[in-house]
Amino acid sequence: MKAVVLNCTLKPSPQPSNTGALADVVAGFLGEDGVEVTAFRLADLKVPPGVQTDLGDGDDWPRVHDAILAAEILVVASPTWVGRPSSLAQRAVERMDAMISETADDGRPVAFDKVAGVVVTGNEDGAHHVISELCGAMMDIGFTIPAQAWTYWHLGPGPGPDYLDETKGHDWAHTTGRTMAANLVATASALAASPLPSPA
Repeated sequence: MKAVVLNCTLKPSPQPSNTGALADVVAGFLGEDGVEVTAFRLADLKVPPGVQTDLGDGDDWPRVHDAILAAEILVVASPTWVGRPSSLAQRAVERMDAMISETADDGRPVAFDKVAGVVVTGNEDGAHHVISELCGAMMDIGFTIPAQAWTYWHLGPGPGPDYLDETKGHDWAHTTGRTMAANLVATASALAASPLPSPA
């Protein structure tokens, strides 16, 4: 089984990414369950705005798209900015919009039988809003969202330390991430055994 993690931090490498650090914890749990994980840091790629799979001129999104199609699990990891997903998380969702009209050889939408989850970090409240926005978008695209397919870390409203600078709350975020990984794998396995029917 394969998984793709989209790290939607606004910080390009080599800057440390709090969002990437928590996503790596979830990726580690997926690895323990036998899942091969590929991660993309969108800030390091050329991903122009749009709603098509390939915008040409060096667009890096097609290889991300191909990796998503080759995987059973997608994890979108986003920081919280002004209570909302990052602009790169929104851009990823917009680029995946093209998948709504893409079909496999059997005529079924390409996102059918794939599962998705969300990782969120931030030093302000708003994680549940970010989770709901991203999960809602991915359901529209055709992904299945398992029960409790998310984890997050923040220390409440207002400014504060970053995930990498503060250990408080890590136990909860990691335990929740362990459940997230297990639920993603279990649901992906169930869909592999019993695929969704073709839409009417």
